[in-house]
Amino acid sequence: MSLTRRSLTLALAAAPLAGAAVAQPTAPPIALSAADQAVVQRASAYLQGLTEAKARFVQTDARGLTTQGTVYLKRPGKARFAYDPPSGLLVVSDGGTVSVQDSRLKTFDSYPLFATPLSLFLAKTIRFDRGVQITAVSPLADGFTITARDGKKQTAGQISLTFTDNPIALAGWTVTDAQGRSTRIRLAGLERAAGLDSSLFVLKDPRPKNVGRGKL
Repeated sequence: MSLTRRSLTLALAAAPLAGAAVAQPTAPPIALSAADQAVVQRASAYLQGLTEAKARFVQTDARGLTTQGTVYLKRPGKARFAYDPPSGLLVVSDGGTVSVQDSRLKTFDSYPLFATPLSLFLAKTIRFDRGVQITAVSPLADGFTITARDGKKQTAGQISLTFTDNPIALAGWTVTDAQGRSTRIRLAGLERAAGLDSSLFVLKDPRPKNVGRGKL
């Protein structure tokens, strides 16, 4: 597996929020102060209202290597990450499945949406108090970060959502896997959209049907 492909898997379609083969110590859930609860509720309300959006993104993997592209979001459940050449990567969530196509390696892999970090902010109803454990609410100079993990699976992985303030906007996220490796997605120019073409969120396996469906 190429490094770019591995970092993509960490960021979008691996199992930080769906199970971990190697359990490492993680921060325990915290008792939120009234101020932190207000921050979490504000972030939830913002994400709930972010029904369609698009942005440029820059992905930085654990080794500091970067790739970039354009992301389209359509809640509930739909997203498209189109990586710029020469990456050859395309990631699409159709509402139930996240598909990863690499045109250079001629590979195609699929994962259940609920088993990926994307499910945290693509859900029909955004709830940080149900099935999610908040491990940190951290103020920043121009915003804040909410760090969470899946409360049901008790995994070692976690995701940190970063928001800017005044006005509030999703600035990106960082996924940390069970081995402590982090991959960061930074958004630029995020703007609300309307009427995104439904074809953006459809990705079919381009390989002949007799080609084996291998996993990463």
